[in-house]
Amino acid sequence: MKSIKQYLLFFIGSFFCTVVHGQDRVGLVLSGGGASGLAHIGVLKALEEKGIPIDFITGTSAGALVGSMYVAGYSPEEIEAYVLSEAFQLMAAGKLKSSQRYIYKEEDQHAGLIDISFSRDSILKKSLPTNFISSSYLDFEMLKILGTTGEANGNDFNNLFIPFRCVASDIVLKKSVVFSKGNLNQAVRASMTYPFYLNPIRIDNVLYFDGGLYNNFPADVMYRDFDPDFIIGSNVSLNAMPPMENNLISQVTNMLVAFSDFNLPCEEGVLIQPDPKLATFDFENAADAIKSGYDETIKKIDAIYGHVQRRVTKEELSAKRLKFRAQVKEITISSITNNLNSKKDITFAEKSILNNRKKEIIDLAQLEKRYYRLYATNQIDFIYPNLQLKKDSTYNLELEIRKAKDFKLDVGGHFSSRAVNTGYLGITYRTLGKTATSFHASSYFGKFYGSGKLRYKVEIPSVFPVSASAYLVLNRWDYFRSFSTFFEDVKPSFLVQNEIYYGIKLNHPIGNTTKSSLDFRIFNLEDDYYQTENFTNKDTSDVTNFNGSSVSWEFVKNSLNRKQFSSAGHFLRFKIRYVNGYEKSIPGSTSFAEAIQEKYHQWFNLSTEFQSFLIDNSIFHLGIHGNGILTSQSLFSNYTASLLSMTSFSLVPDAETYFLPEYRSPQYISGGLNLVFTVKKSLDFRVDAYYFQPFVVLQKNTDGTPSYSKPFKGKSFIGSTSLIYHSILGPIRATLNYFPKQLNPFAFQISYGFILFNERAIR
Repeated sequence: MKSIKQYLLFFIGSFFCTVVHGQDRVGLVLSGGGASGLAHIGVLKALEEKGIPIDFITGTSAGALVGSMYVAGYSPEEIEAYVLSEAFQLMAAGKLKSSQRYIYKEEDQHAGLIDISFSRDSILKKSLPTNFISSSYLDFEMLKILGTTGEANGNDFNNLFIPFRCVASDIVLKKSVVFSKGNLNQAVRASMTYPFYLNPIRIDNVLYFDGGLYNNFPADVMYRDFDPDFIIGSNVSLNAMPPMENNLISQVTNMLVAFSDFNLPCEEGVLIQPDPKLATFDFENAADAIKSGYDETIKKIDAIYGHVQRRVTKEELSAKRLKFRAQVKEITISSITNNLNSKKDITFAEKSILNNRKKEIIDLAQLEKRYYRLYATNQIDFIYPNLQLKKDSTYNLELEIRKAKDFKLDVGGHFSSRAVNTGYLGITYRTLGKTATSFHASSYFGKFYGSGKLRYKVEIPSVFPVSASAYLVLNRWDYFRSFSTFFEDVKPSFLVQNEIYYGIKLNHPIGNTTKSSLDFRIFNLEDDYYQTENFTNKDTSDVTNFNGSSVSWEFVKNSLNRKQFSSAGHFLRFKIRYVNGYEKSIPGSTSFAEAIQEKYHQWFNLSTEFQSFLIDNSIFHLGIHGNGILTSQSLFSNYTASLLSMTSFSLVPDAETYFLPEYRSPQYISGGLNLVFTVKKSLDFRVDAYYFQPFVVLQKNTDGTPSYSKPFKGKSFIGSTSLIYHSILGPIRATLNYFPKQLNPFAFQISYGFILFNERAIR
């Protein structure tokens, strides 16, 4: 009887084991591999299409990203659509959408090419950046995609759509760390923090890097944590080649990266090895990677069918996903905390996002706008966001904030084969407390242009912020023989303009890419010039001084992709200015007048400029660009002084380095086309052509006094064609400009850098 019971128990146990085993619990292991890791999307797509169930997922780096989106309830098709979107490409490149720029916080444009940040206690030490691209967009997107899902499931990775594990690397203890709980977006971000490419983050005071450093194929984690019946491995990575004596990169790689075992440790598994042949950061070819993963999986389907009997339909998965995602609460923020120590530091971040006095609760759209506005603060170097679900179903936004280093040094300029070479050097001291403040000092230096600038700026945090700055600027333009080359004699100068002005400026944002400015300034202008082209070193120049004040209001909307030589985006500026002051003209040896002349002037200026790229694709960009000006300005004492007081048409950047009387008028409109052909990534061939139509043109009477010609005389054209390489250290270009009314209308130059100057006082 006893033996019968034993047989019966054995039979029941064997049947139970068979049933359990018959469930065919399937684990999927996803390797790291950069852009090639997007092949895992194709693997998931093929497995679902063929009805293969997936019960557990472990992933590293790119595998952690793809796997986390799947376990957050996104279908392979949704993941594919996301990584093929413009948003993902911007994210991978460390860029922002134009709507996420915040020009209110951007510095005044200058000719800086490189910048170095350093602290007060390390002024003599070189401060190397720890990241190649900004992760601001990436981190916020992962918060949206993964953060709410993790919170809805108690931050337990076993409770996700599919149980999940990802690995990161603790470089202090030199070991791999497995995440099974915590903030899902944070764990995945740690797993994919490629050294020197992305900013590392801390979790529980441990600094984590890419999981691929120590375990690039977490099959061991799959066996240890889930013990599945069958494993499908998707691997797109290889171990590093042995170090070479003459290859520094190979040596550093082998020092940092441990050997990974890309084999499955038992026979109950199938290894899929897509080979999309992509570079680590070649995310632009994501579609090729996905196709490679799909095709390789289809080749292995029969082998998988031989081991996995269970099937799951797409309808079943869709229903399960809908039920899973229904529990996720939409983002509504009711409180903010951060890692900064003092209360005043916390106040700046809080007031920038929430109006605590009104106990404000904001939705995702409001959060996104204010988050990027806070991130754009020059005194902040890095922000990492997390969500914490509260009992009232709103979220607390937890921000890890890293302050920018105290000092920032900018170095640059414009270096040309023409004699208009100009260097630039600027230094900024930044503080962050209850307000964000900065003190900036900069200088341009060169024969053609020299300038100095001091500015103190304070930004008051608020949901509707405002900044105020006080400034002092000195400008000097020395127009010698403007068409000369670097090797020609450039003396004597025939026109020198000096400006000194100081004032107060208030800035207020209207939108992320829009701001308005109110500016009041006091100015002193001095122009030294000859009233004839036939002058010698023995002649004395005329001198015109104009001293006064000005108040202006400016509206700017800017989403252009570069500060100069743009190929995408839109720009609009409208400015109204009131000027009043006294002119004093002292005649020189070439003057028609004999006595000192004094006049009082006051006028209004209305000016506008627009640029819009109507066609913007990877190969061809078409933009329209124009500006116009209307002024009630009265004439100065002589022709040259009047001409110098007028605004010049200079939409072609190089025109600012010439003195071109035919493009100066108190009232004009202009317009043209920008045709940009992207020959290769970062290499543009562009053609810019403009039509210039003055309403009135200044003319010189026989006695040297100025007057206006009949309306609509003096129309002209201006053109430029360039081959430009947009390097990470600024533009390098070969340019041919066309100024039709000059004796030599064509001017060729090779140059490096930006043609940007400090703002003129009133012109």
